[in-house]
Amino acid sequence: MASTYLSLHYHIVFATRDREKFIDAEWRPRLHEYIGGILRGLDGQPQAVGGVADHVHILAGLRAVRPVADVVRELKRGSSVWVHEEIGLQRFGWQTGYSAFSVSPNARESVLRYIARQEEHHRIRSFQDELTEFLTKAGVEYDPRYLE
Repeated sequence: MASTYLSLHYHIVFATRDREKFIDAEWRPRLHEYIGGILRGLDGQPQAVGGVADHVHILAGLRAVRPVADVVRELKRGSSVWVHEEIGLQRFGWQTGYSAFSVSPNARESVLRYIARQEEHHRIRSFQDELTEFLTKAGVEYDPRYLE
């Protein structure tokens, strides 16, 4: 085979520092757009960016040459700088960790719908409950202390 073909899609989730409800609904769409722009700058394909006041969900197609950890680090760094400079919220920051789940091509539509319904979803369910379910379904071992 003379070329390389990949389909690498990830559902990435990360929260604000101490899960503080920093992300105001008024400027949230602009933040999500900015995160999508950072992804494009990293040669990624933002397929959905959404979330609520204390966390974001991203569905992204990524290239194999860029590790997920590097992408997430750049997303957090760049978006934090944007919030500090554009919104003027100097206390804003992201938590250290993140979650990333591979997404098969036939599951992408359901992840897209899930991300689009974040506001509705979190009226009845906490971020902690949501993340615990994701981790459990994916078979990821975790320390509950870091989910509090």
